Amino acid sequence: MPSFLDLHCHTAASFDSLSRPEAVVRAAAARGLTHLAITDHERIDGALAARELAPPELTVIVGEEIRTADGDMIGLYLRDAVPPGLPAAETARRIREQGGLVGLPHPFDRFRFSSGAQRAADDLAELLELADYVEAHNARVIGNGNIRAAELAAARRLASVAVSDAHTVLEVGVAYTIVDAPIESPADLRAALADRRLITGRGSYLVRAGMPFAKLIQRARGNRRLVAAGEQ
Repeated sequence: MPSFLDLHCHTAASFDSLSRPEAVVRAAAARGLTHLAITDHERIDGALAARELAPPELTVIVGEEIRTADGDMIGLYLRDAVPPGLPAAETARRIREQGGLVGLPHPFDRFRFSSGAQRAADDLAELLELADYVEAHNARVIGNGNIRAAELAAARRLASVAVSDAHTVLEVGVAYTIVDAPIESPADLRAALADRRLITGRGSYLVRAGMPFAKLIQRARGNRRLVAAGEQ
């Protein structure tokens, strides 16, 4: 059974979202997601609340979007919030101390504090060494930022994922990553990323609310544009 993961989503715990945790997890489950990472800005209380409210069929991953001194970073599977403003290397170290995974979000979004917007692409090597994956498709990116991110991930042979970066309930699951394996732990996700057993679902409103799970899988396997990670 494949896993359907949206690894970047916000709740009202973020300063720029009004989405209640209960509404977010209800939407994620209704749209067929099996895993949802709540990654509020600089805090994890919204994620902890969502995890308690999630139905059995949905796994909530406690995460955080952290503004480092070198650009935004995602931490997944956290027990404690990581403070903002630290160098990227220190931020990644604190995430990994908790057994978490490090993601590089929207690296070329010129409208946000993105790592690639702060430095030339050739200077991203240090940050890429810290990351477990790159967001090759972020549904909120405007312009060619996703193309550049996908090209960067492919050139560096890094795992790439698709995420909604939802700040409203309507956006939950508009982009997501399909893993052809069960994901029950950070080790499972890390292994899937390392083995590149990923498919990214990309586009506008890829999952309709209320779509039966069996139909969702059928569409994911043949009726939408699916791109093997690293081959964008």
